[in-house]
Amino acid sequence: MSIDRLLPEDGCPAGPLMNTRRDVLRAFSCGFGWLAFRGLSGFESVLPQEDPLAPKPPHFPARAKRVIFLCMSGGPSHVDTFDYKPGLKADHGKAPSGRTRAGAKLFASPWEFRQSGQSGLWISELFPELGKLADKLCLLRGMHTDLPAHPQAALKLHTGSFQFVRPSLGAWTLYGLGTMNRNLPGFVTINPPSGQGGAQNYGSAFLPAIYQGLRTGGDRGAGMAARGEAREPVANIDNSRLSDAAQRRQLDLSGALNAERKRQDRQESGVEGVIQSFELAFRMQAEIPELLDLDKEPASVRTEYGLDDDETRGFGTECLMARRLAEKGVRFIEVNRGSWDQHRNLREDLARNARAIDRPIAALLRDLDRRGLLADTLVLWGGEFGRTPYAQGNDGRDHNHKGFTTWMAGGGVKGGFSYGATDDHGIEAVDGRTSIHDWHSTILHLLGLDHEKLTYRHAGRDFRLTDVHGTPIRDILA
Repeated sequence: MSIDRLLPEDGCPAGPLMNTRRDVLRAFSCGFGWLAFRGLSGFESVLPQEDPLAPKPPHFPARAKRVIFLCMSGGPSHVDTFDYKPGLKADHGKAPSGRTRAGAKLFASPWEFRQSGQSGLWISELFPELGKLADKLCLLRGMHTDLPAHPQAALKLHTGSFQFVRPSLGAWTLYGLGTMNRNLPGFVTINPPSGQGGAQNYGSAFLPAIYQGLRTGGDRGAGMAARGEAREPVANIDNSRLSDAAQRRQLDLSGALNAERKRQDRQESGVEGVIQSFELAFRMQAEIPELLDLDKEPASVRTEYGLDDDETRGFGTECLMARRLAEKGVRFIEVNRGSWDQHRNLREDLARNARAIDRPIAALLRDLDRRGLLADTLVLWGGEFGRTPYAQGNDGRDHNHKGFTTWMAGGGVKGGFSYGATDDHGIEAVDGRTSIHDWHSTILHLLGLDHEKLTYRHAGRDFRLTDVHGTPIRDILA
């Protein structure tokens, strides 16, 4: 545009600041000068930063506010738990159809299935307590994933990709919605395995570090749970050497030094995530002690979760902790239970696993319901894949990624409902086929997040949890 266009056509003064072309140029040069000064001085970098954990509005009205993921690492057998296959029992000992291991024989479940609740869902006798709550469960019996290998399938389950390092489901949830309690981490994972993808399963990858999960326990903690021993605390944030005031001064000094470094370098220092984690740890000291004190729970509640029984104490403690974290505003909680990889000794090991989780999970669902939390808490159960309906050896099952079962409860899903199916023997999903991307997009949808709009700009492109795939399962929405 010509400068002449900025002056009145009749040559009259345009105003006290723009009487001539010289005035216009002077005004423009001042503007550009201020822009240059702003960049050189690092003015933007010392402005107050937006709180990355602040609550954010969902894309549309949410059915769920929080998630509790009961992750069964190792691949629980669907045909022995939640996928009733009378055809498998009828054809026990026969060779399965399709491409399978040479000499494989169909292996009927050693356990009976019963119709439970008013809905009549078929559930294995391994879960008598969960069977009583069948009308709250939404079974997804058409699940499938990419590979029958634990590390890859576990990463796919948690991050949507086994080929590249990607943010976890919990990290995406926290990024999309923020937290409801700034004094606690928004994402907690209890006793995650060190293998099977390890920290990537609760990591933030290229998302800011503040969105990664807080790990508590681990393989050692899981072993303690199996033996019924006392649990490790949610987080060891004790700093009794310094008073609260001294810690506050220490953090303020760190923040000021970081701001000065940013001002001098005119770029991010790279330690913002560390400083934010220190700030969070400082705030956690106000709530963690009370949160960890399970002795304040009524004896009836502790008994309901199985804390009085060696077999259920470990997982029962974790489930009770998950309820307390959810009640305190933690957005995403994952409770891990491994040892579902039954290549052999299926009858004994699968039965022991089921006894360890049945009573605590039923208690968790009842407790959430009593407190009015189940309606907006999405509870997930499942592993990275299922098991083969044909035998491995005399008493085991191999990995099966072509068809398996997970379930949901609360959080806006239909109760007493079954979606999808595997074939007559449980080898492959044939109806209502649900990929991990579909599963992820459904979870985000229930949280009020459009999986196609929940993106993060990285390396020149917009990334999302579901990559370029995924369709929410609308048939299961209440």
